[in-house]
Amino acid sequence: QVQLVESGGGLLQTGDSLRLSCAASGGTFNSYTMAWFRQAPGKAREFVAAISGSGRRTAYTDSAKGRFTLSNTAKNTVSLQMGSLKPEDTAVYYCAAREGTFLVPSTAREYIYWGQGTQVTVSS
Repeated sequence: QVQLVESGGGLLQTGDSLRLSCAASGGTFNSYTMAWFRQAPGKAREFVAAISGSGRRTAYTDSAKGRFTLSNTAKNTVSLQMGSLKPEDTAVYYCAAREGTFLVPSTAREYIYWGQGTQVTVSS
């Protein structure tokens, strides 16, 4: 059984940086694409970033480009380094995984496994 556990959320101020991590277990994660999604109150879950199992391909939503970096930081762990945080980044951030090493899809339905989420709150 694949399990994803997020960590690193918190209460920040505008302009701060934060690193979220997702530790995975129960699978061979160099054959999985990993992603982060987020959901703000009253809004749909939205894609943030994804990284292929090989680590060679990444994808970001426009609002994350230049501010966020997703990388494989340890065995079975991916980390989302977020910088220049804004109040609109406030959301519950979810880690997700899907089998496959090449594609980095941005739609939630493409991902099978999900973590419980970690809250990120950015105050102005």
